[in-house]
Amino acid sequence: MSSGRMKLMHKEGRVMKLKPLVVVSMCLCLAFCASSQKKLAKSREKDPQYQYNVGLFYMNSNSIDEAIKYLNKSLALNPRFFLSWNALGLARSMKGDMQGAIAGFRKCLEINPQFSEARNNLGTIYQEMKMIDQAEQEFRKAIENPSYSSLELPHYNLARLYFTLDRIDDAYNEVQSALQIKNRFALAHNLKGLILEKKGNLEEAVDSYEAAYKIVPDDVNFGFNLGLAYYKNDEPENAEEIFEKISPRVQDQEMKDRIKEYLDLIRKK
Repeated sequence: MSSGRMKLMHKEGRVMKLKPLVVVSMCLCLAFCASSQKKLAKSREKDPQYQYNVGLFYMNSNSIDEAIKYLNKSLALNPRFFLSWNALGLARSMKGDMQGAIAGFRKCLEINPQFSEARNNLGTIYQEMKMIDQAEQEFRKAIENPSYSSLELPHYNLARLYFTLDRIDDAYNEVQSALQIKNRFALAHNLKGLILEKKGNLEEAVDSYEAAYKIVPDDVNFGFNLGLAYYKNDEPENAEEIFEKISPRVQDQEMKDRIKEYLDLIRKK
Protein backbone atom coordinates (compact mmCIF):
# COMPACT_ATOMS: atom_id res chain seq x y z
CA MET A 1 0.00 0.00 0.00
CA SER A 2 1.40 3.36 -0.94
CA SER A 3 2.48 5.77 1.77
CA GLY A 4 0.11 8.38 0.32
CA ARG A 5 -2.90 6.07 0.68
CA MET A 6 -1.82 5.15 4.24
CA LYS A 7 -1.66 8.85 5.16
CA LEU A 8 -5.13 9.38 3.71
CA MET A 9 -6.52 6.44 5.72
CA HIS A 10 -4.93 7.75 8.88
CA LYS A 11 -6.37 11.17 8.15
CA GLU A 12 -9.83 9.72 7.54
CA GLY A 13 -9.54 7.73 10.76
CA ARG A 14 -8.77 10.86 12.73
CA VAL A 15 -11.81 12.58 11.20
CA MET A 16 -14.09 9.67 12.07
CA LYS A 17 -12.83 9.66 15.64
CA LEU A 18 -13.46 13.38 16.02
CA LYS A 19 -17.11 13.30 14.87
CA PRO A 20 -18.56 11.77 18.07
CA LEU A 21 -16.70 14.37 20.10
CA VAL A 22 -18.24 17.15 18.00
CA VAL A 23 -21.76 15.74 18.49
CA VAL A 24 -21.22 15.42 22.24
CA SER A 25 -19.93 19.02 22.41
CA MET A 26 -22.97 20.29 20.51
CA CYS A 27 -25.36 18.44 22.84
CA LEU A 28 -23.61 19.85 25.88
CA CYS A 29 -23.83 23.35 24.36
CA LEU A 30 -27.56 22.98 23.66
CA ALA A 31 -28.19 21.67 27.18
CA PHE A 32 -26.21 24.59 28.63
CA CYS A 33 -28.15 27.11 26.47
CA ALA A 34 -31.50 25.62 27.50
CA SER A 35 -30.46 25.74 31.15
CA SER A 36 -29.33 29.36 30.77
CA GLN A 37 -32.61 30.30 29.11
CA LYS A 38 -34.55 28.76 32.00
CA LYS A 39 -32.45 30.64 34.53
CA LEU A 40 -32.89 33.88 32.59
CA ALA A 41 -36.66 33.42 32.36
CA LYS A 42 -36.82 32.63 36.08
CA SER A 43 -34.76 35.71 36.98
CA ARG A 44 -36.96 37.90 34.77
CA GLU A 45 -40.07 36.64 36.55
CA LYS A 46 -38.61 38.07 39.76
CA ASP A 47 -37.25 41.31 38.25
CA PRO A 48 -39.54 44.35 38.71
CA GLN A 49 -37.51 46.35 36.18
CA TYR A 50 -38.04 43.70 33.51
CA GLN A 51 -41.79 43.50 34.21
CA TYR A 52 -41.92 47.32 34.03
CA ASN A 53 -40.14 47.27 30.66
CA VAL A 54 -42.63 44.72 29.29
CA GLY A 55 -45.47 46.89 30.59
CA LEU A 56 -44.04 49.89 28.73
CA PHE A 57 -43.75 47.82 25.55
CA TYR A 58 -47.44 46.92 25.70
CA MET A 59 -48.43 50.48 26.56
CA ASN A 60 -46.52 51.81 23.54
CA SER A 61 -48.29 49.14 21.46
CA ASN A 62 -51.63 50.43 22.81
CA SER A 63 -52.32 47.08 24.51
CA ILE A 64 -53.32 48.77 27.74
CA ASP A 65 -54.78 45.76 29.59
CA GLU A 66 -51.57 43.80 29.01
CA ALA A 67 -49.52 46.82 30.10
CA ILE A 68 -51.48 47.07 33.36
CA LYS A 69 -50.99 43.32 33.99
CA TYR A 70 -47.19 43.57 33.76
CA LEU A 71 -47.00 46.84 35.69
CA ASN A 72 -48.98 45.21 38.49
CA LYS A 73 -46.53 42.26 38.36
CA SER A 74 -43.67 44.73 38.77
CA LEU A 75 -45.33 46.32 41.79
CA ALA A 76 -46.13 42.92 43.35
CA LEU A 77 -42.38 42.25 43.26
CA ASN A 78 -41.44 45.72 44.55
CA PRO A 79 -44.27 47.96 45.81
CA ARG A 80 -41.85 50.90 45.97
CA PHE A 81 -40.84 50.73 42.30
CA PHE A 82 -42.02 54.29 41.61
CA LEU A 83 -41.52 54.12 37.82
CA SER A 84 -44.19 51.43 37.64
CA TRP A 85 -46.61 53.57 39.67
CA ASN A 86 -46.12 56.44 37.21
CA ALA A 87 -46.58 54.14 34.20
CA LEU A 88 -49.65 52.58 35.83
CA GLY A 89 -51.11 56.07 36.25
CA LEU A 90 -50.57 56.72 32.54
CA ALA A 91 -52.08 53.36 31.56
CA ARG A 92 -55.15 53.97 33.69
CA SER A 93 -55.60 57.44 32.22
CA MET A 94 -55.49 55.89 28.73
CA LYS A 95 -58.43 53.70 29.77
CA GLY A 96 -60.32 56.74 31.06
CA ASP A 97 -59.87 55.76 34.72
CA MET A 98 -58.95 59.21 36.03
CA GLN A 99 -59.26 58.34 39.72
CA GLY A 100 -57.02 55.32 39.19
CA ALA A 101 -54.54 57.51 37.32
CA ILE A 102 -54.46 60.04 40.17
CA ALA A 103 -53.86 57.22 42.67
CA GLY A 104 -50.93 55.92 40.61
CA PHE A 105 -49.25 59.31 40.24
CA ARG A 106 -49.77 60.16 43.92
CA LYS A 107 -48.24 56.85 45.01
CA CYS A 108 -45.26 57.48 42.71
CA LEU A 109 -44.73 60.92 44.28
CA GLU A 110 -45.17 59.55 47.79
CA ILE A 111 -42.21 57.23 47.13
CA ASN A 112 -40.15 59.75 45.14
CA PRO A 113 -41.31 63.39 45.56
CA GLN A 114 -38.56 64.56 43.17
CA PHE A 115 -39.90 62.56 40.21
CA SER A 116 -41.50 65.56 38.52
CA GLU A 117 -42.65 63.63 35.46
CA ALA A 118 -45.39 62.12 37.66
CA ARG A 119 -46.19 65.59 39.01
CA ASN A 120 -46.61 66.96 35.49
CA ASN A 121 -48.78 63.95 34.58
CA LEU A 122 -50.89 64.49 37.70
CA GLY A 123 -51.38 68.15 36.80
CA THR A 124 -52.55 67.13 33.32
CA ILE A 125 -55.17 64.78 34.79
CA TYR A 126 -56.37 67.50 37.17
CA GLN A 127 -56.71 69.89 34.24
CA GLU A 128 -58.76 67.36 32.27
CA MET A 129 -61.02 66.99 35.30
CA LYS A 130 -61.41 70.80 35.54
CA MET A 131 -59.59 70.83 38.90
CA ILE A 132 -57.81 74.02 37.90
CA ASP A 133 -56.20 75.03 41.20
CA GLN A 134 -54.77 71.55 41.76
CA ALA A 135 -53.47 71.40 38.18
CA GLU A 136 -51.73 74.77 38.47
CA GLN A 137 -50.19 73.75 41.79
CA GLU A 138 -48.72 70.52 40.37
CA PHE A 139 -47.30 72.28 37.29
CA ARG A 140 -45.71 74.92 39.51
CA LYS A 141 -44.14 72.28 41.74
CA ALA A 142 -42.70 70.54 38.67
CA ILE A 143 -41.20 73.82 37.44
CA GLU A 144 -39.61 74.44 40.84
CA ASN A 145 -37.56 71.23 40.55
CA PRO A 146 -34.30 72.26 38.80
CA SER A 147 -33.28 68.62 38.30
CA TYR A 148 -36.32 67.90 36.11
CA SER A 149 -34.96 67.31 32.61
CA SER A 150 -38.18 68.22 30.76
CA LEU A 151 -39.06 71.57 32.31
CA GLU A 152 -40.56 72.74 29.02
CA LEU A 153 -43.54 70.41 29.61
CA PRO A 154 -45.00 71.99 32.78
CA HIS A 155 -44.39 75.47 31.29
CA TYR A 156 -46.31 74.40 28.18
CA ASN A 157 -49.09 72.84 30.24
CA LEU A 158 -49.41 75.99 32.32
CA ALA A 159 -49.60 78.06 29.14
CA ARG A 160 -52.36 75.77 27.86
CA LEU A 161 -54.18 76.04 31.18
CA TYR A 162 -53.96 79.85 31.23
CA PHE A 163 -55.07 80.04 27.58
CA THR A 164 -58.26 78.15 28.38
CA LEU A 165 -58.84 80.56 31.30
CA ASP A 166 -58.31 83.55 28.95
CA ARG A 167 -55.27 84.63 30.98
CA ILE A 168 -53.51 85.49 27.74
CA ASP A 169 -50.48 87.37 29.08
CA ASP A 170 -49.74 84.58 31.57
CA ALA A 171 -50.16 82.02 28.81
CA TYR A 172 -47.74 83.92 26.58
CA ASN A 173 -45.09 84.13 29.33
CA GLU A 174 -45.29 80.41 30.02
CA VAL A 175 -45.13 79.35 26.38
CA GLN A 176 -42.11 81.62 25.89
CA SER A 177 -40.43 79.89 28.84
CA ALA A 178 -41.16 76.50 27.27
CA LEU A 179 -39.60 77.57 23.96
CA GLN A 180 -36.54 79.04 25.67
CA ILE A 181 -35.90 75.60 27.15
CA LYS A 182 -36.70 73.67 23.97
CA ASN A 183 -36.95 75.71 20.79
CA ARG A 184 -37.96 72.75 18.57
CA PHE A 185 -41.14 72.17 20.58
CA ALA A 186 -43.78 72.12 17.86
CA LEU A 187 -46.78 72.08 20.20
CA ALA A 188 -45.47 75.16 21.98
CA HIS A 189 -44.98 77.04 18.68
CA ASN A 190 -48.54 76.14 17.67
CA LEU A 191 -49.92 77.27 21.04
CA LYS A 192 -47.91 80.49 20.77
CA GLY A 193 -49.62 81.10 17.42
CA LEU A 194 -53.04 80.69 19.04
CA ILE A 195 -52.05 83.06 21.84
CA LEU A 196 -50.71 85.68 19.44
CA GLU A 197 -53.92 85.50 17.39
CA LYS A 198 -55.87 86.10 20.57
CA LYS A 199 -53.64 89.09 21.28
CA GLY A 200 -54.39 90.44 17.78
CA ASN A 201 -50.86 89.93 16.45
CA LEU A 202 -51.62 87.94 13.30
CA GLU A 203 -48.25 88.34 11.54
CA GLU A 204 -46.30 86.90 14.47
CA ALA A 205 -48.93 84.20 14.82
CA VAL A 206 -48.19 83.17 11.23
CA ASP A 207 -44.49 82.93 12.10
CA SER A 208 -45.28 80.66 15.04
CA TYR A 209 -47.55 78.39 13.00
CA GLU A 210 -44.87 78.21 10.30
CA ALA A 211 -42.33 77.13 12.93
CA ALA A 212 -44.64 74.37 14.23
CA TYR A 213 -45.46 73.14 10.72
CA LYS A 214 -41.80 73.14 9.70
CA ILE A 215 -40.88 70.94 12.67
CA VAL A 216 -43.79 68.49 12.14
CA PRO A 217 -45.03 68.90 8.55
CA ASP A 218 -47.21 65.76 8.80
CA ASP A 219 -49.42 67.26 11.51
CA VAL A 220 -52.64 68.33 9.77
CA ASN A 221 -53.72 70.46 12.75
CA PHE A 222 -50.58 72.57 12.48
CA GLY A 223 -51.11 72.81 8.73
CA PHE A 224 -54.75 73.84 9.13
CA ASN A 225 -53.90 76.56 11.68
CA LEU A 226 -51.18 77.86 9.35
CA GLY A 227 -53.48 77.86 6.30
CA LEU A 228 -56.20 79.67 8.23
CA ALA A 229 -53.73 82.26 9.52
CA TYR A 230 -52.50 82.84 5.95
CA TYR A 231 -56.10 83.37 4.85
CA LYS A 232 -56.81 85.83 7.67
CA ASN A 233 -53.53 87.63 6.94
CA ASP A 234 -54.56 88.18 3.30
CA GLU A 235 -52.13 85.59 1.89
CA PRO A 236 -54.60 83.50 -0.19
CA GLU A 237 -51.98 81.81 -2.36
CA ASN A 238 -50.08 80.50 0.66
CA ALA A 239 -53.36 79.44 2.29
CA GLU A 240 -54.45 77.58 -0.86
CA GLU A 241 -51.09 75.77 -1.09
CA ILE A 242 -51.24 74.54 2.52
CA PHE A 243 -54.91 73.54 2.37
CA GLU A 244 -54.37 71.55 -0.84
CA LYS A 245 -51.32 69.85 0.67
CA ILE A 246 -53.00 68.69 3.89
CA SER A 247 -56.50 67.99 2.53
CA PRO A 248 -55.85 64.38 1.36
CA ARG A 249 -54.54 63.47 4.84
CA VAL A 250 -57.37 65.00 6.89
CA GLN A 251 -59.62 62.42 8.59
CA ASP A 252 -61.89 64.74 10.57
CA GLN A 253 -64.98 65.54 8.50
CA GLU A 254 -65.53 68.95 10.07
CA MET A 255 -61.98 70.00 9.18
CA LYS A 256 -62.42 68.62 5.65
CA ASP A 257 -65.57 70.71 5.21
CA ARG A 258 -63.87 73.86 6.49
CA ILE A 259 -60.89 73.39 4.17
CA LYS A 260 -63.26 72.99 1.20
CA GLU A 261 -65.11 76.11 2.28
CA TYR A 262 -61.92 78.19 2.42
CA LEU A 263 -60.64 76.80 -0.88
CA ASP A 264 -63.93 77.75 -2.54
CA LEU A 265 -63.69 81.27 -1.13
CA ILE A 266 -60.08 81.64 -2.30
CA ARG A 267 -60.84 80.39 -5.83
CA LYS A 268 -63.85 82.70 -6.23
CA LYS A 269 -61.69 85.79 -5.66
